[in-house]
Amino acid sequence: MPNTTVMSGIAMRNFTRFPEIPDARALLEYGVWVEQLGFESLWVWDHILLGTDPHFPICDSLTMLTAVAARTTKIKLGTGILVLPLRNPLLLAKQVATLDQLSGGRVILGMASGWYKREFDAVGVPFEQRGKIMDKNLEILTRLWTEPSVSAEMPPYNMRSAVMYPKPASKPRPQILIGGYVEAVLKRAGEKSDGWLTYFYKPEGFTTGWKKVCDYARAAGRDPAKMQSTNQLPIMIGKSREAVKPKMMEWLSTEWDIASWSESTPESAIIGTVDDCLAQLKEHVAAGVDRIIFVPYRYEREQIEIIAREIVPKLGK
Repeated sequence: MPNTTVMSGIAMRNFTRFPEIPDARALLEYGVWVEQLGFESLWVWDHILLGTDPHFPICDSLTMLTAVAARTTKIKLGTGILVLPLRNPLLLAKQVATLDQLSGGRVILGMASGWYKREFDAVGVPFEQRGKIMDKNLEILTRLWTEPSVSAEMPPYNMRSAVMYPKPASKPRPQILIGGYVEAVLKRAGEKSDGWLTYFYKPEGFTTGWKKVCDYARAAGRDPAKMQSTNQLPIMIGKSREAVKPKMMEWLSTEWDIASWSESTPESAIIGTVDDCLAQLKEHVAAGVDRIIFVPYRYEREQIEIIAREIVPKLGK
């Protein structure tokens, strides 16, 4: 069904292409600024190691959100996505609970099982087991956040009356969105999360994937109407589609990894005049997307201001 109250998030450029290095203090000020512009949520990318030649320096996702949380009051703070199998779930549960307390319950956890084997090898996590590790870590997080005491042996974690307080400010726990493309991921999203977070999907690709998520939710006895869908979309506003498309395609091909075997595609890019972009975005709204996370061209300040001033107020109308 069409969504008349679509939410509008904005991505943070916490990774760059070497030799450019992300500036953590500038990113903090960016987070404060986009709240002032009225965006509903701010989203950070998550990796520990990314690339070789070229490589992509990246500031830690949770550290950046913690800094922004301390300087803001309204904007929701999301990971889009956090690679859950790379994280010790007990340490992560403590970090996120504290961040959620600090922010007053503004955390949204977009999480996925990951794709970059070299990163898993470096951290010492078996890449081939990432799906099973993902499910185990989800269970551990949820139990520590919602139960007064947890006793469970889930190798290598042996919890004996594990008591974790303070709990998150969000009740019963922070919102969890599952990111990814493959069937197992869509099933996990439908059965174990509050919704699906996808990346560079055209409306038809989103519709296909979201239907599967909802079908899995119903089969598990869950109500899909209580779940949220989120799509991250690159956007560039200019004089015409023809004028901006070459620049956008060059950027997407040099700084982004887009899985060619998935529904994720550079052709999802929202490009053209303000009216052109609104028309394209409203196709996503009509497909039922609950939240659009804008990935503005090269994070240019002028682009972000136009999105806030001329795009966001007109979505859903």
